[in-house]
Amino acid sequence: MKPDTHPEYHKIKALCACGNEIELGSVNSEIRVEICSACHPFFTGKQKLVDTAGRIEKFKKKYAGYQGSKKK
Repeated sequence: MKPDTHPEYHKIKALCACGNEIELGSVNSEIRVEICSACHPFFTGKQKLVDTAGRIEKFKKKYAGYQGSKKK
C-alpha cells in the first residue's frame, strides 16, 4: 500500500443538541447532531417536537406557483 493515503483517525466526542456527549472514533475533528439516542422519541418513548415549520414554509414558498404555471 502507498504511504499517507489514509486520513488520521481520532477519538472524538460527538455532541448532541440535548447536551449528550458520545465518545467514538472518526476522521472528522468534531461531530454535532440534532437528535441522539438519549433524546430520540423511539428510544425514550417521549414525544419531542422537532422544528419542521421552517422547512415546510420554505417548501410551500418555493413551489407556490408551480401548479398555476403548468402549460396545458
